[in-house]
Amino acid sequence: MSGVNKVILIGRLGKDPESRTFENNQKKVSFSLATSETYKDKDGVKKEMTEWHNIICWRNLADIAEQYLHKGKLIYLEGKIKTRSWEENGAKRYITEIEASNFIMLDAKQIETEERVNISEPTEKAVPNEGGPLPF
Repeated sequence: MSGVNKVILIGRLGKDPESRTFENNQKKVSFSLATSETYKDKDGVKKEMTEWHNIICWRNLADIAEQYLHKGKLIYLEGKIKTRSWEENGAKRYITEIEASNFIMLDAKQIETEERVNISEPTEKAVPNEGGPLPF
């Protein structure tokens, strides 16, 4: 039986994208994305809870993210959850990331002044794993 690994997020970038190019000239861009949820507590007081997500983009999508995205930008993002591990100072480390397959910039000002960017990344290509083998 196969499963489904699909993530849809709408949020704001917490920092400017950081770019890294590997020996095979494949580019990876990473950034944090904040999603917020508003609710009322038991006393009826409005509360906001923010989750931070580690986002990675590869190849052409990385080029677009590097060019158009910056801290505070509101985006719609689709992707899948990836977990990787590596050794650091004798300890095994893990990170969970969202590997973006496409995104759409949602800021009204951006849409009015530039073309909307909606880029999808082909998923059949192998992606290099900088931190060693994945745990699955």
